[in-house]
Amino acid sequence: MSASDEKTYEVAVVGGGPAGLTTALYGARLGHETVLIDRGGGRAAMMADTHNVIGITEEVSGNELLATGREQIVSYGGEFERGFVDGIERTDDDRFRLSVGDDRVLADRVVLATGFSDERPDPPLPRNAKGLHWCLHCDAYMFVDEPVYVMGHSEAAAHVAMIMLNVTDDVDLLTRGAEPTWSEETAAQLEAHPVDVVHEDVAGIQNDPDSGWLEAMEFEDGTRREYRGGFPMYGSDYNTALAEGLGCDLTEDGEVDVDDHGRTSEDGVFAVGDVTPGHNQVPVAMGQGAKAGIAIHKELREFPRSTEEIARNGPVDETAVPAISPGLLETAIAHEGHAGGPRTSPPEQTADDD
Repeated sequence: MSASDEKTYEVAVVGGGPAGLTTALYGARLGHETVLIDRGGGRAAMMADTHNVIGITEEVSGNELLATGREQIVSYGGEFERGFVDGIERTDDDRFRLSVGDDRVLADRVVLATGFSDERPDPPLPRNAKGLHWCLHCDAYMFVDEPVYVMGHSEAAAHVAMIMLNVTDDVDLLTRGAEPTWSEETAAQLEAHPVDVVHEDVAGIQNDPDSGWLEAMEFEDGTRREYRGGFPMYGSDYNTALAEGLGCDLTEDGEVDVDDHGRTSEDGVFAVGDVTPGHNQVPVAMGQGAKAGIAIHKELREFPRSTEEIARNGPVDETAVPAISPGLLETAIAHEGHAGGPRTSPPEQTADDD
């Protein structure tokens, strides 16, 4: 793919997390030439285990989940490209040109699934996914009846500390020497809950030598407190540069503003997943990707033609159907999920099976 020979698609998805993968999957399976462009990494790739996803067991890592998703998309005729999209511009014919390094991609619709990055506190810190965790609703179950910490000095940190009392009676709120910024009302609320607010900064981390999991933290006043894990609460950095470059509206909190189907304020531009408002959960991201994929399909599909189009151009010619490219048509017919493909029939029941 070069600047003089750019590849053209109906749908280009930027970002290969659960939301982007699902949007690309729907695009390919609904018969649209689709490309998924992903730079690698991301929040889902950091997951040591996958939680709260029906049909996916705990031992599946985030990277394994994402790799399976990419394989599915390719199996349906979608394309996958590893790369970083450093710019998107709207063309004169109202399409989108994506710059991927020295390459160019042209698409009728673009989907931004660029996510966000968690703001990390200064070290020393526990090891990621072995005492340092980012998703309360994903990982709180791991720490039922265990000593936990919440790190931060904001409203969100105070409320998460109180929320953790739903699963354990041993919760510390670590401000690490920073002046609390929560409100007086929250301070009174916090005072009425059995949360120990620790103001001294962390001086050292103790990990289990075999598993690497957090065992305890040492503080600058010489004290030592045991923890099994916890949650830093320092905010999020939303990856909205591409959306802003296209003129998309943002919310007051800095996410891309979208409707219920992922449409942004700019025609033809969709956004899904953690870069948009809502719960930062894999199943939620998948649902957003599915809804955006269906909305894009409804915008792009050829049939049914309107009565105005029929009056203007005449009936649909038989040679125009089905409205799917030859490549995707061939892929669909050969796919194991196609009705004309091979099927394994269940064994016939015998009297001995009753």
